[in-house]
Amino acid sequence: MHTFEFIRPADTAAAIAGAAQAQTAQQGADVRFVAGGTTLVDLMKLNVETPARVIDINRLPLDKVETTSDGGLKIGAIVRNSDLAHHPTVQRDYSVLSQALLSGASGQLRNMATTSGNLLQRTRCMYFRDTAMPCNKREPGTGCPAITGSNRMLAVLGTSEHCIATNPSDMCVAMAALEATIHIQGPKGSRAIAFGDFHLLPGSTPNRETVLEPGDLVTHVTLPPPRSGSKQVYLKLRDRASYEFALASAAVVITLANGNLTYVRIALGGVGTKPWRAHEAEAALAGQPANAANFRKAAEAAMRDAKPQSENKFKIELAKRCLTHALQTAATS
Repeated sequence: MHTFEFIRPADTAAAIAGAAQAQTAQQGADVRFVAGGTTLVDLMKLNVETPARVIDINRLPLDKVETTSDGGLKIGAIVRNSDLAHHPTVQRDYSVLSQALLSGASGQLRNMATTSGNLLQRTRCMYFRDTAMPCNKREPGTGCPAITGSNRMLAVLGTSEHCIATNPSDMCVAMAALEATIHIQGPKGSRAIAFGDFHLLPGSTPNRETVLEPGDLVTHVTLPPPRSGSKQVYLKLRDRASYEFALASAAVVITLANGNLTYVRIALGGVGTKPWRAHEAEAALAGQPANAANFRKAAEAAMRDAKPQSENKFKIELAKRCLTHALQTAATS
């Protein structure tokens, strides 16, 4: 592990100033905020992440889950995954989020992992995590050996000729379906970003994964007021029953009236280079009867633009079946 400076700021303003100061003094040196460290520390041990300064935000007042004035939910950046999954309001009104969190990692990791850390969780692509291999995400311009190499776990949606790495988060899939908003403070002030705009497609710059600028700190996430009578399901398909990343997953939030779908929000995991909101599937189901034929049509629409590689074509059919079953489960629950 490379030498780095470690600081513990007293408040949010000091944390942001500490990041900006390091960027200026060390000519753009990498700075990372750390809370649970369940991803960052691993990557630092592998020398994939080599920050010059690490800023511990665990002492900042960002660990609360609170109801907002409009009836939504505010989730602090360092709320632990376990606490969020078991929060009574989340279990009652945003159950898809609770289900997604509890399907990820292990109990020990969920006790440490945080909301903001999960938002910024990096890919498990073997080439990204091995510094002996080229990787455009880690070192722009070096190539993407996954395209012709080991790609069974990698993405089929949102890929480019420069990167096919999959976003690994379960939490983010649920938040995409819930239409969360991410709140950020940085050297240029505060801003709120719709969840679907936060993560970036790889395009020709796979090293840039989010819209965060140097020194930006995620302070909290807000969820809109819960949809009355909604039925919510998170379904995750993987190689083993626990402690494994998704081959395909689906987060579904729907409402029904007289057997017809009156509200549909769908997101997919395990198949996209970012948490994948399935707008085409939602459009196919709007106002339609909630039946197996329509669910399958929606799944076909969701995967229409999929581009498989040599080892992951199976993911297309798997994702279709995953979404179809998730919709059927929600509709009959």
